[in-house]
Amino acid sequence: MNTRAFDSVKLGDELPPVSIPITVALVTGGAIATRDFFPGHHDLHAARELGSPHIFMNILTTNGLVEAFVENWAGPDCRLASLKIKLGAPNYPGDTMKFSGAITDRREEDRSVEVTLKGTNAMGPHVTGTVRVLLP
Repeated sequence: MNTRAFDSVKLGDELPPVSIPITVALVTGGAIATRDFFPGHHDLHAARELGSPHIFMNILTTNGLVEAFVENWAGPDCRLASLKIKLGAPNYPGDTMKFSGAITDRREEDRSVEVTLKGTNAMGPHVTGTVRVLLP
């Protein structure tokens, strides 16, 4: 996989869409890997006691999926300079999150681009935000 060159990226360029199936393994594995032992992320009974229909994804797993979406587009030699996200609708197992994004800023001085992105599930936007990426 090649890293995208700064000179090849233009304002308005769209990232290829990516669909992520939301599974019990993804939700619980992400929570455990990030040492988030809140019961709503791995215990169905506890999640339902909280009023949730199922276990739900934690923010650190969402953050990792956002990073992967942008890094897979940019390539292995990119460097993330900043990441700002806001959560919306929860991600529940059995749904699919669909990522989309586009280049909304381009800075010559540090050879960076800003990706504005959205990850949407059946209930609406799960995550929205921006990622600034330094490119060679």
